Amino acid sequence: MGDASLQLRSISIIGGGAWGTALAQTLSYNDANVTLWAREPEIVEDINARHVNRVFLPGVDLNASIRATGDLAKVATADAILAVAPAQHLRAVLSDLARHLPVGVPIVICSKGIEQATGKFMGDVLEEVVPQATRAVLSGPSFAADVARGLPSALTLACRNEAVGRALTASLSSRQMRLYWSSDVLGAELGGSVKNVLAIAAGIVEGRGLGTSAHAAIVTRGFAELRRFGDVMGARPETLLGLSGLGDLILTCGSAQSRNMSLGRGLGEGRTLSEILGGRSAVTEGVYTAAALVGLARSKAVEMPIAEAVHEIIEGRLGVDEAIAGLMQRPLKAED
Repeated sequence: MGDASLQLRSISIIGGGAWGTALAQTLSYNDANVTLWAREPEIVEDINARHVNRVFLPGVDLNASIRATGDLAKVATADAILAVAPAQHLRAVLSDLARHLPVGVPIVICSKGIEQATGKFMGDVLEEVVPQATRAVLSGPSFAADVARGLPSALTLACRNEAVGRALTASLSSRQMRLYWSSDVLGAELGGSVKNVLAIAAGIVEGRGLGTSAHAAIVTRGFAELRRFGDVMGARPETLLGLSGLGDLILTCGSAQSRNMSLGRGLGEGRTLSEILGGRSAVTEGVYTAAALVGLARSKAVEMPIAEAVHEIIEGRLGVDEAIAGLMQRPLKAED
């Protein structure tokens, strides 16, 4: 990978959910050969035969040039690979991919989460399992349905290797999706992971009918937690204030399209976690990231009371009203 003008002629996407399918759709109009890997045979059949993904992205007609496969060996030969599998399953998928992957191929992490079992971010999992790959991250405020329908969006493409990062930025950008390069891989990942947990808190506030003032407060104080955690972890402040941090937080905490916020709203309305998850086919990442995030924060002595409250509610150790009362009764202190 030489300079930023290099075009990627073939792109593989690992993950046939809503976001993976939306990325395949927008990238298929960039004159690239796009292959989408899905674990489910019915998704592969749906995309190849009918050019739709009725399970995860209903109502969107897909470009007929997109090809789907269930064979990881067929996606490993691409010029770049976008990894969009659910965070808790990414290690297993990458382990299978590693056997087929040449040295130096860029893998762009598009999954947002922290691995529960290890407390590792997805980029760290990638470097551990596929050390021969060049690591990058794509993150920012983006709903799959918007991107798939060609509505405008802007995201961060983070890669420590500037030549590779700028080449990916140029090749993956389109008229509808504008990318900004950053070298802060950790910061880009951190914002996208933490905001899912905070969006559950924002949803709880809405579901409990606590008003727009309380919603603004929980999002703002949630962002303060994100920044504290990011500072200790080594993320750059400007990254957390950018698209993959504040931008993604605003989107995810402010719309019913967000699976994490809608789950929180259900909890706030008095529904149980199992009831909410039982009616979903797509993964709600914040549910699984919460425990890993709280564990990391405790190990680094970072105060994250909102994330802690979400974790306790998810684990069934704290009721919603109890959690809200606990947050309101914390000792008074200076805002900074």
